[in-house]
Amino acid sequence: MVNKAYAVKMKLKSADRPMAKAAAVRASISFPADVYETLEAIAREKKVSLAWVVREAAEKYIADRWPLFVGPKGV
Repeated sequence: MVNKAYAVKMKLKSADRPMAKAAAVRASISFPADVYETLEAIAREKKVSLAWVVREAAEKYIADRWPLFVGPKGV
């Protein structure tokens, strides 16, 4: 006889579980060289990381495209 709790636990793989809101997800993104250089220049100018610039751009894109999905912190 299989333990029911164990069977349920085994059924729920990490990909099947909803992600916590505060969790960050890592992504690997390729940019054309000229776009990457521009993003680096923006990051240097603002004295932030390139990742910060990309996250900020993504948040603004989502806010412009789907304003109803924007939460209290932007996205």
